[in-house]
Amino acid sequence: MPLPLVRVAEAAAAAESLRGRVVLVTGATGGLGRAVSLACASAGATVILAGRKVRALEEVHDAIAEAGGPAPAIYPLNLEGATPDDYDALAEAVRQQCGGLDGIVHAAAHFEGLRTIAQTQPIDWLRAEQVGLNAPFLLTRACLPLLQACRDSAVVFVVDDPDRIGRAYWGSYGVAKFALAGLASILHEETSGSSLRVHALLPAPMRTALRRMAYFGEDTSMRPSPQSAGDAVAFLLGDGGRGLRGMTLDLRSERD
Repeated sequence: MPLPLVRVAEAAAAAESLRGRVVLVTGATGGLGRAVSLACASAGATVILAGRKVRALEEVHDAIAEAGGPAPAIYPLNLEGATPDDYDALAEAVRQQCGGLDGIVHAAAHFEGLRTIAQTQPIDWLRAEQVGLNAPFLLTRACLPLLQACRDSAVVFVVDDPDRIGRAYWGSYGVAKFALAGLASILHEETSGSSLRVHALLPAPMRTALRRMAYFGEDTSMRPSPQSAGDAVAFLLGDGGRGLRGMTLDLRSERD
């Protein structure tokens, strides 16, 4: 069963609430990933920026530095082609260079537009499952020893509205998000007695490239930026998120 939904009145990390923590963010150059990275750094975390485009990662790095956050690290990684050994190497690099890991945020996703199952090319299907499902599993598995060695750690899975993505044309993206919610639920049950907390985040509609591709007739500029979702993730990673262990933080309003 997916993690139960919960709403909170205020989901923003307090200043310095992540001070001393190391947080790894995948898809750090995307709309949500960038917002998460900036929010975590603003709360005091040392952020490891993971993504496949080095120049784009450098831009996020510079934005964090300009805002006065702790110096972030860049880890170029192509989730489409990364192997289990690549994730093990990432975990070892984090251990050696950062001394530990307090949180992972799975913000990366792969979406190439709405299409029928019949229109979906096998390579596109496999790519979406690799980025949206297999990568979160492989990365989390590789980093579990680091996470569980911490006094308090957290993994945040970014999910999507099941009533929407379970409909026609959402294809491989929808399947990956359904399965990701299941992975979060299973991992929560398996780690409920440990120091590792598992959370899911269900964002409201945001002004992102993925939203523009899915709703090409919508004026996406009227949607809010991902900043509030990024703030919510930083909240979950800190002490404020402890009471939401094993839950999906739902940021949607009733009209969404």
